Amino acid sequence: MEESASLSRERDDQIDLAELARRLRAGVFRIAGLALLGLASAAIVSLLAISRQQTTTNLRVSFSFPGFERGTYPNGGKFVADDLRAPDVVTEAIKRLGLPEQFASQIRGSISINGFISPTIIKERDRMRASGMQPPPYFPDEYEITLSLPRNFPIEMRQRELLLSEIVTVYREKFSRSYIELPPHFGSAFSSLNNADFVEYELILTREIQSLSGYLQQQVQKAREFRSPTTNLSIQDLQRLTDIFAQVRLNNVLSLIYVNGLSKDRNFALVKMDYHLRTLEDQEQRLREEENVVNALLTRTQERMQNYVLATKAENLSGKNGQPLLDQAFIDTLLANDAYNFLVRKSLEAGLAVRQVQSEKTQLLERRQRMEKFQSTDSSGQANVISSTQTALAQLERDYLELLKTIRATLQDYGKQEYGDAVRITLQASSPNAINFVLMWSAVGFVVGLALGLGLSLLRSAPRHAA
Repeated sequence: MEESASLSRERDDQIDLAELARRLRAGVFRIAGLALLGLASAAIVSLLAISRQQTTTNLRVSFSFPGFERGTYPNGGKFVADDLRAPDVVTEAIKRLGLPEQFASQIRGSISINGFISPTIIKERDRMRASGMQPPPYFPDEYEITLSLPRNFPIEMRQRELLLSEIVTVYREKFSRSYIELPPHFGSAFSSLNNADFVEYELILTREIQSLSGYLQQQVQKAREFRSPTTNLSIQDLQRLTDIFAQVRLNNVLSLIYVNGLSKDRNFALVKMDYHLRTLEDQEQRLREEENVVNALLTRTQERMQNYVLATKAENLSGKNGQPLLDQAFIDTLLANDAYNFLVRKSLEAGLAVRQVQSEKTQLLERRQRMEKFQSTDSSGQANVISSTQTALAQLERDYLELLKTIRATLQDYGKQEYGDAVRITLQASSPNAINFVLMWSAVGFVVGLALGLGLSLLRSAPRHAA
């Protein structure tokens, strides 16, 4: 009996592979059915879940332009990465792609912009802090733009990727218009003078050329060594061409208007001059009041400055952690000096503004007196002069537009050289693939169903052995 029990225990401890194989063959349909059921169930559930799932579309963009290392735009304005999703930028990108504009606010609210900082930069700044040094301000030069929308949102995934790329394109064009290209108001003087009197040509065209010359002078400071490969001109050459245009072409035409006192309607021209004079007088009075206030404050500051004696930092006194203390007189002196310097600058600006208005007023009075001088003369004899002047103005407009065309071409080459990589996409827009998500969960469901079928087939009750 004992030997029989021992043999029975050994038989039970051994794995009968033939029996397992027989059970698996017997339950093959059960295994296949549960595996397919798991695969189908997981696929259906994943499809239902992914239709309501929040999906993200990512794109990386980098910035590189003068002033960015200080966190400013080329004109000195503060750089804000959130300008990439400004309302006008997003709306324009949506219009270009032909997407529904009613979703503009929702799309803009779904866009987030985060700076991308490499681990090397983080470790370096951590070492500086650990050594007791204060890390300087750091401005990431690469940013990640993320668009988060439900997958069932009425915009396809490919359209979302194109939208992010178009937003960067629109922003790049806006940047170019703001800091690279010639401002669009240059060249609009002649269109604004349509059907205007000859006196207004003299006033407006002179200001236009002065403004253009000042703009080119600013560009000369930035690009002294640049020469355009398209026009073979430098910025200095453009400034000289503008000066020649003003001295030769513009002055020739304006001299005809000035010498002959030309006007289409002299009485109406005198009325407009009177109104302009009244405006300049009001402006002069306001500026004089500002100048008087600034000068009065400056006088009081000079009187108080005599009571201050320049103090030095206390050498013997020290506060907590060994930090030296500052004498109160020293602080008062610094504040007084800052206030004095500020008022000096304001006084200079106010005085120059008053002198500028006085100069314009003098010139306008002189033109008005000359217009009155021709008031009593016969205007019928000026018909030929007016005709020749109109022809000269038409030719002047063509020459001026040709000059602006040359300036724009030169500045465009400068922009490509200096700002070619100002706004650049470093990683194209991409979205997670829904098929991969469904396939992954379908595989999980298949494995679970297969395991369940195998378990049920193997756990089927075994036949009893004979005693």
